[in-house]
Amino acid sequence: MELYHLRPDGSVLLADREGSRELGPEREFLRFIDDGQFAHYLVGDAATSPERPSNATVKLGVVGPRSAFTPHAHGGEHFVLSLGHAACGLFDTARGRVTDVPLTPGMLIRIPEMMPHSFANRGDGPLTILAANTGYGIDHEDYAITAAEAERRAKAPASGPGGRTALATDPLTDYRTLAAELRDIERAQRVHGIGATTVRERLAARLRRVAAALEVPR
Repeated sequence: MELYHLRPDGSVLLADREGSRELGPEREFLRFIDDGQFAHYLVGDAATSPERPSNATVKLGVVGPRSAFTPHAHGGEHFVLSLGHAACGLFDTARGRVTDVPLTPGMLIRIPEMMPHSFANRGDGPLTILAANTGYGIDHEDYAITAAEAERRAKAPASGPGGRTALATDPLTDYRTLAAELRDIERAQRVHGIGATTVRERLAARLRRVAAALEVPR
């Protein structure tokens, strides 16, 4: 049995037969897409793929203060539960523009497969998230397709209708369009930066830390 305490300050405490300890970059965490971001697997592992039995991953992620992931798209659908103040930049295909979705503690967002997006931490401390991906672990080539990777695939020999290259889960992926949409998210991040927390959110965060201190026995 393992017991995890996801604390309001963004830290993660694990208790098992060996005692209790805080998980962190130097203990039981893997690099999570970018330098400075970390993940701890609960289901599956970094090598999970559609050919492996688990066929999904569930992991704890720690996102650095005031930082964002490199915009990317996943080969499978993606669920993220935010335990802090986050934001998800998505490319809205219907409107042809980038849309920013603010998230507060306890909000869960579902991102369909191959939807360009980037997850950001609006807060000044580490952000803990719970992320579930269908089909892929971090080491799989289709786990996080960046603009640079989409551009590389767009130049590769065609293997699908209309000169499109193939993805394991979607043989009709248009990588040129995907790359352009990811570049739009990158530009939006450069121009607008990472959104800040509001005064009300900062007050709520302080009250949440007080509540956690009162509820959890030391």
